[in-house]
Amino acid sequence: FQDGLTGSAWGDWALYTDSPVRAYENEVGVQAPIGYWDPMGLAASGTNSDYKRRREVEIKHGRVAMFATMGYILPEYWRFPGYLAPSYGVKFAEMPNGLSAISKVPALGWAQFFAFIFIVELNVYNEQVNGEPGNY
Repeated sequence: FQDGLTGSAWGDWALYTDSPVRAYENEVGVQAPIGYWDPMGLAASGTNSDYKRRREVEIKHGRVAMFATMGYILPEYWRFPGYLAPSYGVKFAEMPNGLSAISKVPALGWAQFFAFIFIVELNVYNEQVNGEPGNY
């Protein structure tokens, strides 16, 4: 059913009660007049665990993106004093900005970086099935 006046795909949303996404209409972030927005139909399964998992992943990716933005901007204005890798003689002040820094970090530095991410993923940002997504 296409509402010719507004172009709404479902007509009057208040009358369309068969949709599994109606269960999410009262969640945090759902606002009138759009309501629950799922254009790709990712919540079509309608299970609460899938919804919480996707909300958790969305929040986590947003936080990672914010940290990445800060990590890209901050070195333009400020650097840590001292050495990034004392055994290799690499100073923080000598590191280039942006993507060119990838090739300058020693392999053990990358190993530490990914080990830290692994520990944080397992201990801090693990899925909270019984809690509210993103509330650690």
